[in-house]
Amino acid sequence: MIIVGGPAANNIDLEIAKLINAPSVTLEYKKFPDGESYIRYPVEEVDISGETVVVVQSLYPPQDKHFLELLLALSTAKDLGAKEVIAVVPYLAYARQDKRFRRGEAISVNVVLKAIESAGADRFITIDIHKEKSLEVLSIPHENLTAMRELAKYLLKRNYKNPVILAPDKGAIGHAKEVAKILGTEYDYIVKVRDRKTGEVRAEAKSLDVEGSTVIIVDDIISTGGTMALAAKCSLALGARAVIAVCTHALLVNNALTRLKESGISEIIATNTVPSPVSRISVANVLAEYLRRIL
Repeated sequence: MIIVGGPAANNIDLEIAKLINAPSVTLEYKKFPDGESYIRYPVEEVDISGETVVVVQSLYPPQDKHFLELLLALSTAKDLGAKEVIAVVPYLAYARQDKRFRRGEAISVNVVLKAIESAGADRFITIDIHKEKSLEVLSIPHENLTAMRELAKYLLKRNYKNPVILAPDKGAIGHAKEVAKILGTEYDYIVKVRDRKTGEVRAEAKSLDVEGSTVIIVDDIISTGGTMALAAKCSLALGARAVIAVCTHALLVNNALTRLKESGISEIIATNTVPSPVSRISVANVLAEYLRRIL
């Protein structure tokens, strides 16, 4: 097995290679003056012919550029004679466009996944995709791993006083359950309630009383931070001691960090699937464990 790091591997490739004691190579890449992407395997350093090649490339912004680089890397690996090509995409862009919210829309995640398969991937691995059901469009073996155990282990070391785990909606309750199990505490999900007279929207735990607790809100992704900020403000208004925001993918667009801090969130914790100021936990171990199992 040879670990290949793409331009958006964020050093996860090097960590995986070290953990499983596999050779690694970093792709050469550049952008032409007209904006087109260039990818090259340094064939003078490593011969991938007949090998299992693991291409690591996350799809954080600029998503379109990183996506095309991934396709070029997968296709070229096959052209160079790789026996098997495994696409490791820690953060999968376009995963939230998983259905037609309006008539005529593209179901973007389907297009992205089919393109990855068509480019030459024999197996696909990602981490905490927005909806695991999206992967059913693939005809190749695929796996949605989770970083929640790694996040929970990090939280456990912090020794928060009286922690409770909240999911920002019912769809993320599985993440909250997994983290709560390791921390040995309760979990719940947040519901949004609109005041019929004022129209004001507030967020609160469905059944748990958060007064005096350290509220840890767990989600797969923080983009603009709007949902987290609303949940934090309402948790603090209901008597929470503090609010911690935790996620796998920290996109943090449109001044999200400022919005989160102004809402009263005291700490933001994320993994390195997306490079960010709050990326403290590596997903390399999660990926390395899985690669060991399938070899």
